[in-house]
Amino acid sequence: MTTYSAVVTTGIYCRPGCGSKPLARNLRAFGHAAAAEAAGFRACLRCRPYRVAGPIGSDAPELVCRAVRMIIGGALDHGGTEAALAERVGLSARHLRRLFQQHLGASPDQLARSRRAHFARRLLDDSDLTVLDIAFASGFGSLRQFNRTMREVFHASPTDLRERRRKADRLVADGGLALRLPVLPGYDWDAARAFLAVRAVPGVESVAGEVYRRTVTVEGAPGLLEILPGGTDHLLLRAHLPYWEGLIHVVDRAGQLLGLDTDHTAAATALRGDADLGGLVRHRPGLAVPGAWSAFEIAARAVLSRGREAGEVTSWLGRIARELGTPVPGLPGGLSHLFPEPATVEAAGPARLGLPAREAAAIVAVAGAAHGEDTPLRYGARAEELVGVAGLDTELAQLIAYRLGDGTAFPGGDPALAAALEDLGITREDRWRPWSALAATHLICHGDTLARSAVSPL
Repeated sequence: MTTYSAVVTTGIYCRPGCGSKPLARNLRAFGHAAAAEAAGFRACLRCRPYRVAGPIGSDAPELVCRAVRMIIGGALDHGGTEAALAERVGLSARHLRRLFQQHLGASPDQLARSRRAHFARRLLDDSDLTVLDIAFASGFGSLRQFNRTMREVFHASPTDLRERRRKADRLVADGGLALRLPVLPGYDWDAARAFLAVRAVPGVESVAGEVYRRTVTVEGAPGLLEILPGGTDHLLLRAHLPYWEGLIHVVDRAGQLLGLDTDHTAAATALRGDADLGGLVRHRPGLAVPGAWSAFEIAARAVLSRGREAGEVTSWLGRIARELGTPVPGLPGGLSHLFPEPATVEAAGPARLGLPAREAAAIVAVAGAAHGEDTPLRYGARAEELVGVAGLDTELAQLIAYRLGDGTAFPGGDPALAAALEDLGITREDRWRPWSALAATHLICHGDTLARSAVSPL
């Protein structure tokens, strides 16, 4: 977990490894940048702590993690309130603020404000977008609100901050907008890329060399994201989008897909001593639990995964995309379609999917439950909340919740996971809670390795 050091005599907070040498008696430690800002400190101009990853630790209470995921999803944007957020997680607003202060050092509103301000500051550094474009790309409701927040957080106007950027900050992209995606030190991009490659939906996703690509929909219009290695503390994201308003949410969803929104340090430490998993964890210490771009897409994958290997599942998903998804010509890497929206699949009905009747009916039922303001099929859903939704049983609920951020989910129906359990001779699967999702990820990666070895030429 990233720990920020604040100097009470200067009012400045720094990231780990900053070259400043304040006296120890003048230091205060904060677990999150938002907490330091809530206490009145501003970011150091030398080490620029807004450029490092600051995910929520996997040891935080589940209710806090769920609320943070909802904030990342925009729950406090465009008039969203702490009271409405608290109601969604089943708490009073006062108790939710108390939990946030206790575990994060900042209120939900302060965390949301800090996230928007940090994203905007990175855009001011990385891109040539105008200040007005950056304001709306970062989720601010107006230029006035943007200017006020940036002055409060960074003690300077957006124009002044743009003038302070260093020559090496600006990213040059061959088309599109290039951004840095901060990651924790040691983040295992190779493992994330391999996981996505095995499960890439034909026409929608591709992995070529070190680059992951996927088509996305932004307010009904097509776009393309490309993710590739950057530096030790970041990946590079190239976004080809029709417009930049709400860009922060596109980048957040990319981060969720890659598992960047949770710090698994505590979970990895706990699992490293496990007799069966310890070797796998030590081999891939930077492994993160993969998330999802679309809850409906993951639900459809789960329905099709029973009794099928990953290759067959992706083939069926590609068929759905070709049949009902919007064609997008001229894209690289074999990309050709957007994955259809749930409403489109629901309206089309089972016959249009070209799938076995039982799975087609199940996917249409899931599609009916996957759209709307109050749908349970959203990022941050827990497995127990999904049981019974559109006829989902416990096994399917676990498969879906695992990719939607439930750290306690264990997708026992995943074929790669089942193969790993058999290979390692593990019969008891319930001993890894509350770190079940990370344990499952190590097992699935091991199962993928077994599958690749089985088809490799001698």
